[in-house]
Amino acid sequence: MRGMYIHIPFCHQICHYCDFNKVFFKNQPVDEYIESIGHELSILQNEGHSFSNIETVFLGGGTPTSLSEKQLDRLLEIINAFVDYKKLREFSTEANPDELTEDKLAVLKNGGVSRLSIGVQSFDEELLKQIGRTHGANDPKRVIDEARRIGFENISIDLIYGLPNQTIGQWKDTLDEALSLDLPHYSGYSLIIEPKTVFYNLMNKGKLPLPGEDAEAEMFAILMEQMERAGKKQYEISNFSVPEYESVHNLIYWDNDEYAGVGAGAHGYLKGERYANIGPLKKYMEQTDNGNRPLFNIHTVSQKEQMEEEMFLGLRKLKGVTFSEFERKFTTPLKEVYGEQLDELVEKGLIQVKDDRVQLTRKGIFRGNEVFQRFLL
Repeated sequence: MRGMYIHIPFCHQICHYCDFNKVFFKNQPVDEYIESIGHELSILQNEGHSFSNIETVFLGGGTPTSLSEKQLDRLLEIINAFVDYKKLREFSTEANPDELTEDKLAVLKNGGVSRLSIGVQSFDEELLKQIGRTHGANDPKRVIDEARRIGFENISIDLIYGLPNQTIGQWKDTLDEALSLDLPHYSGYSLIIEPKTVFYNLMNKGKLPLPGEDAEAEMFAILMEQMERAGKKQYEISNFSVPEYESVHNLIYWDNDEYAGVGAGAHGYLKGERYANIGPLKKYMEQTDNGNRPLFNIHTVSQKEQMEEEMFLGLRKLKGVTFSEFERKFTTPLKEVYGEQLDELVEKGLIQVKDDRVQLTRKGIFRGNEVFQRFLL
């Protein structure tokens, strides 16, 4: 186990594009849920899973910063009973700009959190309202200034392109605003319409005016060009940073390594098994409070599936997959398993094979899903 993901499912407002396991904060058993996180950690530990050598902890959601200062403090106290944050390479939390008060930032800092991942999405007031965000265009700068004053250096923001009615000009303006903050890390994602979201329902009614594939591809190209010009190196399809500030936790996913998933609806990968926890809060809490793993399903990953995951996760990284690491993990040469696919994708100009490495070309970055699909045997 290299890392731990902890899911906090509470939100004061549900964004129109979000399909993660989440509930409105009001009238929820928040304090009891936090205690249940501790129960699940204890159960994992009793089953023989060791947290002593993990590199990262990541609080995701939902919105971890929807918790009060007291609740955040208790959550961090519980985590620190199992994990020595001083030994971690990275302790991240997701955050909303309008919920990150100076007091909450102090609680996070004192509890060992070293990295903030702030959901900004856009700096356009009208677009923020359209996608269901509650913060304004000026909130991120205020919060980032406060975070820096308190001592946070490792700060990232998320941005989304391909939003309904979004123009190329609006996207350029958002990138200019984002880069003016001079942060060490940025994530830029294309909007994906997921089932059971407000946007999915609007799309089915023909009421979601999306920019279209060509405009979206242009926005992606602009994202890469602007980030490169600003000295933020693209190290994964959607992620950019200055050296030494890549997301250590997310690299665990892309390296296809193991991590614990804790909390309602969380997913994890431990001892060769991928699992998902029960999503509904009360059912999750019933299981953990009774000393049971709150498992919804569990799947033993076959070697064939591990190889597939190694390729389609690893190729998301700009440095790609190495032949030597593949053979070390699976005792089989990569070319022996995927020789046909490699030849075909090289011929199409979507990947390149260089020394010990296979990686996406610039053309392949734009057509990543087509590349990844070829490794699903």
